Amino acid sequence: MAKYQNLVDQLKRQIQSGIWNSGDKLPSLRKQAKHSGMSLMTVLHAYQLLESQGWIISQARSGYKVAPGLKKQEQTQVAVARTESVDINEFIFDVLQAGTNNSLVNFGFAYPCPDLYPRYHINRALSTAALNMQTSNAFNNLPPGNEQLRSIIAKRYAARGIEISLDEIVITAGALEALNLSLQACTQPGDCVVVESPTFYGALQSLQRLGLKALSVRTDPISGIDLDSLERALQTHDVKACWLMSNHQNPLGFTLSDEKKKQIVELLQRYEVSLIEDDVYSELYEGEEPVSSMKMYDQTGSVMLCSSFSKSLVAGLRIGWVVAGKRSFDIQKLQLMSTLATSAPVQMALVQYLTHRNYESHLKQLRKKLHERKNKMASFLGSLLPDNVNVVNQKGGYFLWLELPQGSDAMLIYREMLQKNVSIAPGKMFDLTEQYRHCIRLNASFELLPERIEALEILATIIIKHINGTLVHKSTNEKLK
Repeated sequence: MAKYQNLVDQLKRQIQSGIWNSGDKLPSLRKQAKHSGMSLMTVLHAYQLLESQGWIISQARSGYKVAPGLKKQEQTQVAVARTESVDINEFIFDVLQAGTNNSLVNFGFAYPCPDLYPRYHINRALSTAALNMQTSNAFNNLPPGNEQLRSIIAKRYAARGIEISLDEIVITAGALEALNLSLQACTQPGDCVVVESPTFYGALQSLQRLGLKALSVRTDPISGIDLDSLERALQTHDVKACWLMSNHQNPLGFTLSDEKKKQIVELLQRYEVSLIEDDVYSELYEGEEPVSSMKMYDQTGSVMLCSSFSKSLVAGLRIGWVVAGKRSFDIQKLQLMSTLATSAPVQMALVQYLTHRNYESHLKQLRKKLHERKNKMASFLGSLLPDNVNVVNQKGGYFLWLELPQGSDAMLIYREMLQKNVSIAPGKMFDLTEQYRHCIRLNASFELLPERIEALEILATIIIKHINGTLVHKSTNEKLK
């Protein structure tokens, strides 16, 4: 197929799916040529063909625009939503604070069930590290961090086919610090940052704290972020960074295909946009084959790969890292100006555990239990809920995503569940629009003991009551009309 025809087909598909709407201005010939790798004449040929077919129109000194009156396919999600000022922290804080009540049955919990952690062995490692710690250790663990720990991390990536030097790795106080430092290294207040829609609420909080603008890009629960919508965002905004999860995304649970990971990296490198890869769930895959990271396809050092031991080993240690590529030194300087360094005793304790304990054996058991518990909970919910509630259960990770009928309000369900001493994570936590107000995220890492079975039965009952109430209300309105 000729190059111009590829561009014609791409733009038709994007217009039909609502990525470009009637009246939208298309990228200029020069800009389209630069980022597509096509010649100016090839792009001009494609635009002229689209114009002759009635898809776009040309205007003197204004370039090309999507023709008025074109019908797009029905979409439930907006392709790209720009938010000038992120303001979500207070709401998320309220939800998280409500979940700290120990009397709650907490399906809104962000971490795996604590009984899955090797607490005894971790405590032994902490004791050993404390006993052996010398004064010089505090200096040896300053940025970029403990050399032995960085070596262990690098070797683990090498086993997955990702070649990383020790100099690229900076140890941080958890993954969130790694992600925040990465954002600071490539943005200034007021810059645009691409995030998934829906996305991890911590990303939204970080954007708010740093005074950044969010570009929420349409994301499918099965296949992940929509590449056409992502390119539309890059074409129409001066994007400085892109924060994405490639494996077992929170909240949807999908894992991007290797081909899509590669395409995303290549696309962002064409537009010279930094990629911040939030990869905290990569150890929680199902089966024997580990998942890859987008960092594997990085040819320019512009991908910053962030992860931690919080989801795979123990949450309370707060040890993460960023494989920072060409920005390693910048991130070290930023860390010295903020937290100074990551806890030296905890870094040493992790070296002790990872050197003398069978971490792989722990991970194997962790993956097996998460798989069993998540599938059991998904099956149980499926038996309780009506067909118009979609229980999204992806391979790996430990989250389930519930999609209620459009028009449902998960916030009402959330508040009613709190009164029943049960916590859930409403979809509003994961987006800056109202697109996911009908959705709920559930933590499925806990064993289904009687109190949890009862809590799920209560949840299903309230969801059904809410849906039926919504349907009655709509029917009443129709009768009144």
